[in-house]
Amino acid sequence: MSGMRTPVQLTALTAGAVFVLTGCGLLVGGNSQPTGNATTTGKPSVAADVPSGYDTCKDIPQSVLDSEKLRRRDRADSDASGGIKWRGCRYGRTDGYFATITTTNITVAMTRAKNFADAAEFTVNGREALTTRQTDGNRDEACVANVAMNGGSLDVSVLNPASNRDTGQIDSCVIARILAEKIVPTMPANA
Repeated sequence: MSGMRTPVQLTALTAGAVFVLTGCGLLVGGNSQPTGNATTTGKPSVAADVPSGYDTCKDIPQSVLDSEKLRRRDRADSDASGGIKWRGCRYGRTDGYFATITTTNITVAMTRAKNFADAAEFTVNGREALTTRQTDGNRDEACVANVAMNGGSLDVSVLNPASNRDTGQIDSCVIARILAEKIVPTMPANA
C-alpha cells in the first residue's frame, strides 16, 4: 500500500475484508456465518482486478477538479484480503473536504449487501449508484459513493469534518454524490 489512508478508506478496507471473510463463511462478530456469496470453488465472486478504461488520477478533467477546487493529488492504491483492490488518487480542497477517488472491484451490489447506514440509491448517466456511511465514528463527516462500472465500481470516499471552513456545513454524502455526478459523465460507456 502506498501513502497514508484516510479514515474513510481504512473503514472501506475493513468493510471489504469483512465482506470477503463473510463471503467465505468465516467468523463475523464471533458467529460462524456460511453464506451463499461464494462460488463453487469456495472463492468470493470478485473480479480479479479493478475496472479498466478509467484512471481517476489521469482521466478526471481539470474542469471537474477546478469546479470543486480539488488539488494535492497523490496515489491511493491499496489491496485488501480476498483480492479486493482500489486504484486511484487522493484529492484535497484547502479549508474543505478530502476525497479519495478510485476504481475498485467491489460492486454496487456488494456494497448494498453490507447494509451500511444511510444508504441512498440514485442513478448517474444510466449507472446504478449508492451512497453509504461506512464509519462508526462521526458518521456525518464521511461518506462513500459507489457507481457501477464493468467488474466493480467508481468509489468516491469523502471526509468532510465540520471544522472545515468552506465545506464543513455540507453533508459528506451530498458532496460524494455531487462528485460522482460530475465524474461519471466523463467515463467511457464501456468502463
